[in-house]
Amino acid sequence: MVISNKRFPLIIDIKRNSLEDGPGIRSVVFFKGCSLRCVFCHNPETQEAGAEIAFSPKDCIRCGSCKEVCPTGAIELESPEHIIRDKCNRCGECANVCPGNGLRTVGVYYEIEELVQILLQDISFYRHSNGGVTLSGGECTMYPDYLEALLKQLKANNIHTALETAGYFEYEVFSKKVLPYIDLIYYDFKIADADSHAELIGQANGRIINNLQRLLKEKGVEVHPRIPLVPGITATYENLSSIVRLLYKMGAERVSLLPYNPMGMEMYAKLGRQRPHLSESFMKPEEEKEVYDMFRAIFEERKTDFKNIN
Repeated sequence: MVISNKRFPLIIDIKRNSLEDGPGIRSVVFFKGCSLRCVFCHNPETQEAGAEIAFSPKDCIRCGSCKEVCPTGAIELESPEHIIRDKCNRCGECANVCPGNGLRTVGVYYEIEELVQILLQDISFYRHSNGGVTLSGGECTMYPDYLEALLKQLKANNIHTALETAGYFEYEVFSKKVLPYIDLIYYDFKIADADSHAELIGQANGRIINNLQRLLKEKGVEVHPRIPLVPGITATYENLSSIVRLLYKMGAERVSLLPYNPMGMEMYAKLGRQRPHLSESFMKPEEEKEVYDMFRAIFEERKTDFKNIN
């Protein structure tokens, strides 16, 4: 494990014994870096590819160790932000000497063999639960060469592999280097309207739509479209109806709704960024039910025939 801004990809977390992000018991690898900039992103620490320094005021004891080692004079102990971001070169020296969790480096580099050994520690759990490994992000497809080498070793150990993506990748590269070693793809489709997608997601959605259409025709891989629900943005009748129409035309057989998740909002402040103007509360049960009922009504209206709606 190496803290580096010169070697990529960086990984922000390896979540072991997960019962989400795929079938069975899984290890989920969260890659750093994303080609999109969703205004409602709940994992802001995954957006930039390089390492970052996060500051947690409640964990800081004001010992001053960080200020003593900072080579650029970027630490101001009396400042609420603690770090002068314009001066910080993200070297990580401050986090290395922090006696608590007031400062920490977000993003570390793993050699392929090192990461594989970590993931193989739970191979018995994968096999007894029909689980495996899920690659997530950020957008892990930004690193096709690294993924290819990692996935080859996982498949050599007969491990089920899943991948979570927002679909903004070069299909020819993905289909050659990554797709042959993936069993399951969770494909997040957020906004159907092209102009709204560009404004709120940061890129046009033509590539995302085309990639999903091509993936749904592939054999040997399960593709599971998902729609993240964000009140007032993606969770509207107009958007959901448009997505359903597109998915049906593509031949999708199932789709899932992902309830709004505000848990990462506090990370914006820790990274010295401005929080988006979004709710910091989970959707209430009655709000979720209203959206789910609306979604099912859309299916009835369009007389679509998906095998699974969940």
